[in-house]
Amino acid sequence: MTDLVRHAAVFEPGDPPRSGHVTFLDPAGDEAVTVAEQHAGTFRARRVPATRVPVAAAVAALARARADDQAHPAARLWGAAALVALQLVTRGRILPGVTAGDHDSWRAGPLDAADVQRIRDLAAAMPATARAVPLATPADTAPGGDPGDERVTSAGARGDGRADGGLWLPDAEGLVRAFLDAVADAMPRSPGAVRATGTTAYAAVKPVKVPHLRRWAEEVSAGLDAGVRLSLRLEADDLALAEFRAVVQLHSLADPSLVVDAADLWDGKDPGFGARARIDATLAIRRAARAWPRLERLLDNAVPDELALSDGDVEDLLAGAAGRLAAAGVEVHWPRSLVRGLTATAVIGERDAAPSDLPSFLGGHHLTSFNWQLALGEQRLTAAEMDRLAEAHRPVVRLRDQWVLIDPDLARKARQRDLKPLTGLDALGAALTGSVEVDGEQVPVEPTDWLRELRDRLAEPEQIGPPDGLAATLRDYQLHGLRWLARMTSLGLGGCLADDMGLGKTITLIALHLHRNSGGPTLVVCPASLLGNWEREITRFAPGVPVRRFHGAGRTLADEGFVLTTYGTMRLDAARLAAHPWDLLVADEAQHVKNPASSTAKALREIPAAARVALTGTPVENNLSELWAILDWTTPGLLGPLARFRARWAKPVESGDGAAAARLSRLVGPFLLRRRKSDPGIAPELPPKTETDRPVALTTEQAGLYEAVVRESMRQIADAKGMARRGLIVKLLTGLKQICNHPAHYLHESAPRLTGRSGKLELLDELVDTIVAEDGAVLVFTQYVAMARLIDKHLTDRGVSTQLLYGGTPVARREEMVRRFQDGQAPVFLLSLKAAGTGLNLTRADHVIHYDRWWNPAVEDQATDRAYRIGQTRPVQVHRLIAEGTIEDRVAQMLEAKRSLAEAVLASGEAAFTELADAELAALVELR
Repeated sequence: MTDLVRHAAVFEPGDPPRSGHVTFLDPAGDEAVTVAEQHAGTFRARRVPATRVPVAAAVAALARARADDQAHPAARLWGAAALVALQLVTRGRILPGVTAGDHDSWRAGPLDAADVQRIRDLAAAMPATARAVPLATPADTAPGGDPGDERVTSAGARGDGRADGGLWLPDAEGLVRAFLDAVADAMPRSPGAVRATGTTAYAAVKPVKVPHLRRWAEEVSAGLDAGVRLSLRLEADDLALAEFRAVVQLHSLADPSLVVDAADLWDGKDPGFGARARIDATLAIRRAARAWPRLERLLDNAVPDELALSDGDVEDLLAGAAGRLAAAGVEVHWPRSLVRGLTATAVIGERDAAPSDLPSFLGGHHLTSFNWQLALGEQRLTAAEMDRLAEAHRPVVRLRDQWVLIDPDLARKARQRDLKPLTGLDALGAALTGSVEVDGEQVPVEPTDWLRELRDRLAEPEQIGPPDGLAATLRDYQLHGLRWLARMTSLGLGGCLADDMGLGKTITLIALHLHRNSGGPTLVVCPASLLGNWEREITRFAPGVPVRRFHGAGRTLADEGFVLTTYGTMRLDAARLAAHPWDLLVADEAQHVKNPASSTAKALREIPAAARVALTGTPVENNLSELWAILDWTTPGLLGPLARFRARWAKPVESGDGAAAARLSRLVGPFLLRRRKSDPGIAPELPPKTETDRPVALTTEQAGLYEAVVRESMRQIADAKGMARRGLIVKLLTGLKQICNHPAHYLHESAPRLTGRSGKLELLDELVDTIVAEDGAVLVFTQYVAMARLIDKHLTDRGVSTQLLYGGTPVARREEMVRRFQDGQAPVFLLSLKAAGTGLNLTRADHVIHYDRWWNPAVEDQATDRAYRIGQTRPVQVHRLIAEGTIEDRVAQMLEAKRSLAEAVLASGEAAFTELADAELAALVELR
């Protein structure tokens, strides 16, 4: 279809319209058509090859051709017409009709003045090649178009039809209208039409003979091409009495400049509306009454010229009826002397003095006033004026020497202008986002001066230098992080420092402890593998500051300095930790508490502190609820309850609502500091990092196992439902990944033969041999401890020095293994991705191998950052092993797309595939 639009396109109408064709004058076409071609100064008929395409099949390609410079001008013209047709269908501008051949059809309409003008513009721009199929006689033109048929003579392509000889071509405007009808007829095939007509008419694609519906269709569609448009002009002889009447005005669709009152039309003062004008006007009123039933009373009058309006009618128009009428093409014109510039704004904190104790205010100990403020134009109304509005019982009131129209909703806000007070955090959140929820609706807000100043303070970090006692030089971005944390914690607010792994979050937090110098202790909760790292960093960068591990038997607390504990110990001893006074509470690798319902997250929330700080390189791994869990812990109440957060923020953002995403960014921006290694000026001294996908072929054994598992599992899945089906899918995906790793992994062999059975293991040998020969070091990550043990055995048998770290490795042993690797005593470090993907500093490695995929790029990036972090001096090469033609191959493509979506809301791991249909799942897992 893309190539066809390079050729001239002609529309050939059909009966019914949906049977029409777009004919492309394609030299390679398999049909022949007669076209009018200019030859030696005259036009003559000539048979040429062509390709005929049904209208419904051609619309999409034509619409794209409109913006294609290589498309033929005739194809671009019909592309522009296709766009107009699709817009009419989208707006619901379609009406039923019965064709000359008694077939059911949909037609484009009713058309307003702007639609008519666009049709005329298209007709005027139509090149002769776009209507080059001549007519046998003038009567063969598009429906209703024969008066405009044109004869093409030697005088040119747009003859006047009076010359002798030549060829008759369809009228351009009639052809455009026929094309719009064809698109309208081809698009909507609603089953609801069956109920309306009692037949398959207007619902089935196949034409249906419906001569008995002609009168019904004509009544519904009357005025389609040359009818009238309705508008209402509201008048009041005395605004003080507010006695309005709606005067019916009629506008000609054929000539938008013609406007007449209905009374004049019925009196015979017809400036050119035509013989059907009264019928068309009556039908237009009937259609308008569907939007506002009050108009039905006009049809009770001999002359439907005007309607007396009660106060309730006027309020109904203001409350939404006028909008519904406008959507139906009926404009409502209010008296010019009546002012409609009344607005309401939600104002926060205007009645309050600036709080002297901001931490107490933001901690929820004080409430902030919240009320509606009405304005006329740019001028606020006084309290007395708002009282006058509140007391008004009519839709018009006199304000500031002018009559003002009162929307019922505005009158209600004037009467109930005191809204429920907000907490300090809610007020700050509203100031940040510019909106707040009132009765389930988002409304814009206006913060008072002191609240705006507080909002602006969050964007201005404390202007402080490195604290005394810090035995290190902070990088610029680390100093900025310190200043940001100092500002947030000084206000009693928490924050999430979400720098990439390896950018120095630990030293920034140590500097914050020294800066606060409050004498109160700082409690750091971290994974067990990081206890040693924290202790070394504190001793190194803050010598003299006490540091104590609250871990293991006989653990005790301290009243100053740092106390270090693990998430597991914290969960067990939450009550004891909660009873101790803490100045700072720090959650390192805070993604460990991303599930707010977990016992670990609940225990962490029980521990009070003057300020809370979360440290993580991945504030969002899978969904926005994880972000809520972290920020609701650092700054409770900022994002509201989880259910409301999901409804207000997560669901709209997931649905692609850009405005909601922007508001959420403004809300959380001050509370989350995110820097990446790739950001300009952050870590210019880091060496380059190269990431490579390394495809490997399955061995014959692997391929046979793979196909057998797919075949058997898909048979079971086809017969399963619900949770059982999901479980089978997860089992299938896990099994396929294990087969891709090594047959012995999938078969759980106790004493396996490892060589020669896995393409991945063979490639791993090649990579390890090269790395070791070049005096390099490598981290090998796998999500399966069983596979890590197989690799460990295999490499050890080959004489390669290795060590293996997984979740069951004791803390002391972990620290010893890290030291040995960093000292160069073991060039190959095998690690469980889940247990060792965070917190470790392994800059001795200049290679990282992902033996299998976690199916979450954020987790893989964290693992890679064990080597690619501050302190790394050599280029780092990342190798991802992918079994060709398998599910790993397809998922690798998905991961690239997921990686490019910054903090996207996506399902994680195998769960992302459990809802696939059987056919989609089969396509995903089949061996290619």
